[in-house]
Amino acid sequence: MYRKDPDAIARLTPEQYRVTQENGTERPGTGEHVHTFEPGIYVDVVSGEPLFVSTDKFESGCGWPSFSKPVAPANVTELRDTTYGMVRTEVRSAHGDSHLGHVFPDGPRDRGGLRYCINSASLRFVPKAAMAAEGYGDYLDQVED
Repeated sequence: MYRKDPDAIARLTPEQYRVTQENGTERPGTGEHVHTFEPGIYVDVVSGEPLFVSTDKFESGCGWPSFSKPVAPANVTELRDTTYGMVRTEVRSAHGDSHLGHVFPDGPRDRGGLRYCINSASLRFVPKAAMAAEGYGDYLDQVED
């Protein structure tokens, strides 16, 4: 049902394209969802696949939206990333193959210890009130007010 959609790719802004298709990274603190904390779900801007829910979002101070876990682990793939002389774990959407960001082992211990550091440009936010209408009703029970 979710796939890399050429029409969606054609509608991306230059920044969304650079991040999702060219493995780019937003400048810290500049992304549209850094300070978004209203209830809802974050989906891949290319494929629409569900990635993270607001309940699992936390303020990490890193300058990018941070989540403790994906809402549907099957929709997120992790790959070894050795660019820039570092060893990191890249996070991509499984069906859209969009670059999302990276995952680090420095998240809140009481939430599992992971920090999914995600570029806002790779995400589309769907408010809780619109989730059912947009096809994400199955995830409503995971979104707290």
